[in-house]
Amino acid sequence: MKNVGEQQDILPELTDEMVGDYLRRHPDFFIRNAQLVEQLCVPHPVRGAVSLVEWHMARSRNRIDNLETNMGLLVEQAMANEGLFYRLLKLQSRLASAPDFQSFLERLARWAKEMKLSSATLRLFPDKWRIGAPSCFTHLALSRQLFEPLRVQRFGDQSHYLGGLNGNELLVMLPQEKAVGSVAMSLLGEQGDLGVLVFSSRDPQHYCAGQGTQFLQELSTLLPGLLERWVERL
Repeated sequence: MKNVGEQQDILPELTDEMVGDYLRRHPDFFIRNAQLVEQLCVPHPVRGAVSLVEWHMARSRNRIDNLETNMGLLVEQAMANEGLFYRLLKLQSRLASAPDFQSFLERLARWAKEMKLSSATLRLFPDKWRIGAPSCFTHLALSRQLFEPLRVQRFGDQSHYLGGLNGNELLVMLPQEKAVGSVAMSLLGEQGDLGVLVFSSRDPQHYCAGQGTQFLQELSTLLPGLLERWVERL
């Protein structure tokens, strides 16, 4: 017959799972052993060790801080989306009430000035719009052949580009503009095959990669329908 010492030697070693399972099955454990709550210590990277109570309170504070941070971000995002909606609604109202195409372009340019931008420019692919002679808007035509290298280099597989352009690219997109620091460009239409909307700024840092493009997306989808009031689609 084995003695007590021998029986203890063959007891299985406790694992984290076993301890956790026991505590879950006995939720009154720390009530029955209240002194352990203050005696147990948890390793701490700065203080060496803290009591179980302090550790739990710290976790609770961190959880509350994270919740407050997340709530703050949600509120900021909601406010930004609300501002975006009203900006788009205001611009849409202006453009939709334009009496003719020239007024439409002027209102778009005026809105850009109000936004502290240098210009707002529409470039249309002539194989999609009837803008050739004797039209008064031949200057809006954008050659696909000239644009394609820029599209591959700057847009890649995206519908928008924010950043700078080199000299040759500026000649293609904004031949009349000077002192262009940065641009925001968006392909027009759901398929991105109708033309390009270009906003420009003198500030090289105004537009850069990583900025939000939701406004550009909404506007580039909206504009073709408004343009069809004056420019015939091919």
